[in-house]
Amino acid sequence: MQLGDIANPEAFINGKPLDGIRILAAEQMQALPYATQLLARLGAEVVKVEHPTHGESGRGALPAMRDPQGREVGATFLRNNLNKRSVGIDLKTEQGRELFLDLAGEFDVVAENFKAGTMDRLGLGYEVFAERYPKMIYVSVSGFGNLGESPYRAWPAYAMVPEAMSGLYEYARQDGEPPRVIPAGALGDISSALFAVIGILAAIRHRDSTGIGQYVDVAMLDSMIAMTDVITNFHSLGVTDNTPHSIMSGFQASDGWFAVQVAREHQFMKLAELVGHPEWPQQPAFATRRGWADQLESVVRPAVEHWAAAYTRLEVCEILGMAGIPAGPCFTPAEIIADEHVARRNMLVEMPRVDGVEEPVLIPGNPVKMSAVSEGPETRVPWVGEHTQEVLHAELGLSEAELSTLREQGVIA
Repeated sequence: MQLGDIANPEAFINGKPLDGIRILAAEQMQALPYATQLLARLGAEVVKVEHPTHGESGRGALPAMRDPQGREVGATFLRNNLNKRSVGIDLKTEQGRELFLDLAGEFDVVAENFKAGTMDRLGLGYEVFAERYPKMIYVSVSGFGNLGESPYRAWPAYAMVPEAMSGLYEYARQDGEPPRVIPAGALGDISSALFAVIGILAAIRHRDSTGIGQYVDVAMLDSMIAMTDVITNFHSLGVTDNTPHSIMSGFQASDGWFAVQVAREHQFMKLAELVGHPEWPQQPAFATRRGWADQLESVVRPAVEHWAAAYTRLEVCEILGMAGIPAGPCFTPAEIIADEHVARRNMLVEMPRVDGVEEPVLIPGNPVKMSAVSEGPETRVPWVGEHTQEVLHAELGLSEAELSTLREQGVIA
């Protein structure tokens, strides 16, 4: 889907569920920006506050493209900032902090994802806003939370830190190998973002019914512990290693890999029949699910891959699916981009580049599909401070002379 497309024009007349909700976000990287981008896709107005000259740290990620001024715009920023406006304010200056506080009065939600305690040290913590704006919803996303005391509170945290501390890396690690860091993109960031969205929506509902604002505090480690629920749950049920208790593995077909999960006895019987070994379920070695896993490399894999060699990945998954066995092909990036499901569900948005490269930047689309709500239109990511003058004039009534003075002082973009 290209920027500006509307997938369902008839639904556009209904508006969007978050129309009228306004979010002021001092955000960086991905854990909060993904959340506010999703809220923007659902109709919220998002104004992003970042450093007036170099912007937020996600702009410095690699790979990158260049903006019209020749500045690098990193992949992390490109993935997480559609449909937003950017205001450049230096929050380390007294005037910048006052501007931010004044702006907040025009918004429903103030959100930030700096290291715990940073906003308090700037004089922009929750208590300051709550006293001035009692109905304000204030949201923090950080590695280890702001409410309560964590022994890790002072630690900086990119996604891999809470992913590691959740047990995910050790749970998936094979003997003799080091942990595989970031095995699934920024899982720690996006899981935290989704819980932040839930918290924001719940706080808005609570404010609308009671007139009271509140503090929504999301810790990335908490989010990852929730996402990796089986690790602690299985341990409490007596599982002391990460050996599978069923068949969960990748196998090769004629054109590549596919993944299969066989977790129930009827599925194992079907698999045995398909690969030409209907006797397996009657053999003592396969009497338990753990036995299936123990026999995976020596018996199951050779038989499955011998059978699958006559089919493509898609054919194998179709056959297994018809038999009630969950399976999926392991796609390459090029195959994902060309996939019919992805196209029909508008799950890739094309953002044209402005630096002379013909191929557009691809950004994941909105996974929340709603029958009575239109999809799109979406706008490109903002350049650093692109909307500073527009927002400060409209929201605070600042004159051109006042804005010029602030620019000369380096307070705003």
